Amino acid sequence: MLERVFNLTERKTTVRTEVVAGITTFLTMAYIIFVNPNILSAAGMDHGAVFVATCLAAAVGCLIMGLYANYPIALAPGMGLNAFFSFTVVGELGYSWQVALGAVFLSGLIFLALSIFKVREWVINSIPLSLRRALAAGVGMFLAIIALKTSGIVVDSPATLVTLGDLTSPGPILAAISFLLIAVLTYRNIPGAVMIGILVVTGISLMMGLTEYKGVVSMPPSLMPTLGQLDIAGAFEVGMISIIFAFLFVDLFDTAGTLLGVAHRAKLLDEKGNLPRMGRALMADSSASIFGSFLGSSTTTSFVESTAGIAAGGRTGLTAVVCAGLFLAAMFFAPVAGMVPGFATAGALLFVAVLMTQGLSEIDWDDITESAPAVVAAIMMPLSFSIANGIALGFITYGVIKVASGRFKDVSVSVYVLCALFIAKFIFL
Repeated sequence: MLERVFNLTERKTTVRTEVVAGITTFLTMAYIIFVNPNILSAAGMDHGAVFVATCLAAAVGCLIMGLYANYPIALAPGMGLNAFFSFTVVGELGYSWQVALGAVFLSGLIFLALSIFKVREWVINSIPLSLRRALAAGVGMFLAIIALKTSGIVVDSPATLVTLGDLTSPGPILAAISFLLIAVLTYRNIPGAVMIGILVVTGISLMMGLTEYKGVVSMPPSLMPTLGQLDIAGAFEVGMISIIFAFLFVDLFDTAGTLLGVAHRAKLLDEKGNLPRMGRALMADSSASIFGSFLGSSTTTSFVESTAGIAAGGRTGLTAVVCAGLFLAAMFFAPVAGMVPGFATAGALLFVAVLMTQGLSEIDWDDITESAPAVVAAIMMPLSFSIANGIALGFITYGVIKVASGRFKDVSVSVYVLCALFIAKFIFL
C-alpha cells in the first residue's frame, strides 16, 4: 500500500528512510508547539487551546501535503505571521483575535483560489525579486525586535525610543543563553537544535524557581476556547484589507520559496526547474491555513526546516505523514509547553530572525532602484511594528523610484496597481 501511495521505489527510498526523515524534520520544527502558543496568548487567546490548535493544524497540513501532493514537506503555523497576528493586528490596531482569525481564513481562501485558477505564477512573477527577498528579511527583523523586547534585552526609552535593558536580570541572560546554544548546536548539525535550546533554558528556569513545574504528560487541553471562534464578517471591514493581503503575500512568497528550495535540495524539480504538482502543494498549504484558522491558529505554511528531513533521505510524502503522527502525539505534552517561559522562546525567535535575514545578500546592491525599496520594506516592518506597513511602503518606494528614474518598463502592471492601492490606504484609512 505504501509503495502504491508514495512511489517509494521510483523515488529511490525505503519506508525506514522515510520514517527517519520524518522524525528528523519534526525535531527541527517542534519548537513551534512551544513558541506559537506563547505568541498567540499575547493576543488574549487561551494558551492550552492554541497549543492543541497548533498541533492539529500542523498534523492536518502535513497529511494533506504527504497524501495529496506526495512531497516530504512539513507544515505548521508560520513564524512571523503569528507575531504580526498578535502584536500588530490585535496589539497595535486593536482588532479582536476573532477578527484576526477571520482575516487568516480569508487570506487562505484567496490563496486557495489563486492555486485552483492557476494565477499564482503570474502573481509571484510580477512582484520584483528584490522586494520578495526583502519581505523575508523584514519579517525576520520584525521577529528580532519582538524577541529582544519580550526578553527585556531592549526596552523603551522616552529619550531615544529604545535602549538596552538590564542585562544582569534573569530574562535577558537566559534569552541570550537560549540563542547562543541554538546557534552553536546548529553549527554542529545537531538535529532539533532550536527545541533543545528552548528545553534547556526551560530546565534552568525551573531550577532557578522562575517557572512552576506542571508535569510532563497529560490529556490534551480543551480546544473549545478557540474552536470556530473566527469572525469572518468582522474581517470584511475596509481597514482589514491591507491586513488580509499582508497575510496572503507573506504566505504566498514564503511558501513558493520554501517549496522550490526544498524541492531543489531533494532533486524533485523537472528539467526546466519547475516543481511537478506545484498546484497540489500550494493547495495543501492554503487548505491548512483555512483549517487552522477554524481551529484557532494563525497562518499555517510550509517549513524550510523540511530540508533537515531531505538531508536524512526523505523523498516522498511518507516523511510528511510521519511528521503528522508526531504532531498528534505531541498534544499529550501540553504541561511541558505550559512551562516554557517567554525568554526561552525569545532566543528561538532571534535565531529564526537570523536565518530569515539571509535573503538580503541576494539583493542587487549595485542597482539603487532595487536596493533602496528593499531596505525600506525590510526596516519599516520592525520600526513601524507592522509587516503590512513594510510591504506597502516598499511597494510605493519601488514604484516611485523606478518611474522617477525613467525605468517604467521595469515595473509590472500589478505593481502599479498595488502602489495605487497602498497610497490610497495611507490617505483614506
